[in-house]
Amino acid sequence: MPSLFTVGLPMTASVAAKAANPISVAVLGTGMMGFPMAQRLCAAGHRVHVWNRTRAKAEPLAAAGANVHRYAADAVRHADITISLLENGPVVADVLFAQGAAQALRPGSLYIEMASIQPSEARDHAARLGEMGVSHLDAPVSGGTVGAEAGTLAIMAGGKPADFQRALAVFAALGRATHVGPHGAGQLAKLANQMIVGITIGAVAEALLFAAKGGADMAKVRQAISGGFADSRILQVHGQRMIERDFAPRGRMAVQLKDLRNALATAADIGFDAPVSSLLEGLYAQSIDHGLGALDQSGLFVELASRNAMQ
Repeated sequence: MPSLFTVGLPMTASVAAKAANPISVAVLGTGMMGFPMAQRLCAAGHRVHVWNRTRAKAEPLAAAGANVHRYAADAVRHADITISLLENGPVVADVLFAQGAAQALRPGSLYIEMASIQPSEARDHAARLGEMGVSHLDAPVSGGTVGAEAGTLAIMAGGKPADFQRALAVFAALGRATHVGPHGAGQLAKLANQMIVGITIGAVAEALLFAAKGGADMAKVRQAISGGFADSRILQVHGQRMIERDFAPRGRMAVQLKDLRNALATAADIGFDAPVSSLLEGLYAQSIDHGLGALDQSGLFVELASRNAMQ
């Protein structure tokens, strides 16, 4: 029976506790999530090696103490633990198996996929790396850039319990980690998370716009229902962004659509009917078709406002 337990204490953005036993860690992908996560690993005292397809995005990490590499294979060559925060499953497979990163991983080292990919892709990567003597966890995260900067991410890990234990020293700098099952289970948990996030953003946006269309003050409506059964993290954070019309990307609309499509593909694989997620996938797809793909995922509000002729 798979273990199910949670570890890791959040640390403030300004004070990251030094690791008792520093580890050599490679971080592949220093985008909106990877950059602050690499910063926290440096602050915790780990020996950090970083690589990004666009090197300029990784170079500022040198000031935090990271070693910046031109090639992914060079970044992982001497790492005890490698963390991948690449865009999607096909990109992960390309970097690992086409660009030579997998061959450069040390036998006995641990590879952790922390970006969101399909569970089937995670299981395939685990099997292929296992044949090369490399251990694997899929450990996607939730909490956005705010959680990455503060070290308060929710980390959902799938894989062997022993490998989860090995990863704890790294996870401690990043947030709260829970082992949820075998390979692929971490990605299943993240897809469930993204189904809830995407659906709830749609519900909050539609409800606030409905109230405004009828003549109510959106900000006051949000205030009134806070603390009741309709309250949620989405209402508090994304609802406030909707009221302020603040759609600067923290988690982009296009990424939310990718995650919903991964969820629906996985649902099809396991014979699960997901009609609510299907509806929201269509709404996000139409939003992107209308030029909103670069907005924060709460920008679904803009699409729904447009449908109701509301500016």
